[in-house]
Amino acid sequence: QNSKRSIMQPFGITATALAVTISTLAVVRSLKKKTLSKSGAISAWCVGFLTVGSGLRGFVLLMFYQIASSATKYKKEWKEVHDATAAEASVRGPAQVLGCSALAVLLSLVHVFRVGEEKAIDYNDDYLAACLTCAILAHHATCLADTLASELGILNKTPPVLLTQPWRTVPPGTNGGVTLWGTFMSGVGGALMGLGMAWMDWCSGIGPVQTENFFLFGTLCGLIGSFVDSILGATIQATYLDPETRAVHHDAQSSFKQISGVDLLTNVQVNLVSVCVTSALGGLVFGPWIFGS
Repeated sequence: QNSKRSIMQPFGITATALAVTISTLAVVRSLKKKTLSKSGAISAWCVGFLTVGSGLRGFVLLMFYQIASSATKYKKEWKEVHDATAAEASVRGPAQVLGCSALAVLLSLVHVFRVGEEKAIDYNDDYLAACLTCAILAHHATCLADTLASELGILNKTPPVLLTQPWRTVPPGTNGGVTLWGTFMSGVGGALMGLGMAWMDWCSGIGPVQTENFFLFGTLCGLIGSFVDSILGATIQATYLDPETRAVHHDAQSSFKQISGVDLLTNVQVNLVSVCVTSALGGLVFGPWIFGS
């Protein structure tokens, strides 16, 4: 039966049991597939426990990890030839795990302690709950959009162009390099997160579920988040090219040629800034516009 509130209490018996079980199974599976390091697995378990324990919407973050891991593994050997960072990215450590989850965990815990159980997104009924929920969804949409754009966009047959200099082509894997296919995958990633949260709300008994609004919101946040990430990557994150192998690197060496950006932020830091910006826009701007104020 549809209601304004979730049927599952945060960190109640059901939520805690689900959180422990699902987090453990997901981490064991990731270790077997070698998509997480041991320290990354510990971080992922804590993230999974806290997000799923907060409510069924926490499953959306687990969906992100599963889809992102599959995208990272897809044509891994080809990627490693063209992007020297691909091998490292295929096994996620604590920095990669927390960079794509820390803000969402924090917002989820704020929702638990300030609002309580999950509620339908209604800015008139409970502005704080709606704002936090939209910010969390915007976070997930940005993370998956960026991952799919990077991991699948690199496979585009035509070379990317630098977002800040669209007349200039750059090697695949260059930070800030964009293609139409990569941009399309950004929208797909955001849409998947939106539909995932709509599904979780349906499972929780929260309703009525406005699936089309979740789809639109997720797609928009995915595209905007990926755009912000690409702008930052093209300007304040350096990319280097090895003249011999023609592979791109994020770390400088004397023989490498710098092809874009300045060395101010790492990839994890760029991701964190982009999710912070898009989460704020999602909760304060896009949410009230799409879900109604």
